[in-house]
Amino acid sequence: MIIYIKDGIIATENIVLGKRVYGEQLFEKESIEYRQWNPNRSKLAAAYLNGLKELKIQENSKILYLGASTGTTVSHISDIAKKGSIYALEFSPVSMRKLVRLCEKRPNIGPILGDATKPKIYFNLVSKVDLVYCDVAQPNQTDAFIKNMNLFLKEDGFGIIMIKSRSIDVNQKPQKIFKQEEKKLKEKGFKIVEKVKLEPYEKDHICFVVEKIF
Repeated sequence: MIIYIKDGIIATENIVLGKRVYGEQLFEKESIEYRQWNPNRSKLAAAYLNGLKELKIQENSKILYLGASTGTTVSHISDIAKKGSIYALEFSPVSMRKLVRLCEKRPNIGPILGDATKPKIYFNLVSKVDLVYCDVAQPNQTDAFIKNMNLFLKEDGFGIIMIKSRSIDVNQKPQKIFKQEEKKLKEKGFKIVEKVKLEPYEKDHICFVVEKIF
């Protein structure tokens, strides 16, 4: 079992035995080592604990991760897609240094220093992917997500975007922002497959799982 859930605890099967990434707990069940997945440090873990059903990441999935930061969530996705590959895009050189160190221990992650709003710059570095995952906390995060989905997503692929309403407009109510961004996705040819709010782990956040209508 790649993902372990019991009594409010979520964990992923550790592909680098004995190694922690961000101080998380390691534990063993039925001779398998797991890394506890902290929902207060990872929006994807928060979404999963809040009922996310459409996490269709396979062992051999190819993933483009926008906004990889230092690699907390990326590391757990690398456990799940242990035979696949993850293009981990990050804009900050400071975060990239830590991300590179993570990639040295996890060969299925490839770091890319770049701007998610300008995907044509790294177009030659990324092949078609099964999943575009976006966690870019900036006003145009949905636009960046759409650009990358249009360029890199396979026909049978899907996308996940973590929308932080206060990064888009701190003066508007979160629910209004969520509806605005959902409308934008639909107008650009995307279907919302699932919506999951992230409270109590993350305030004013929502997770959209989307598919492109080709």
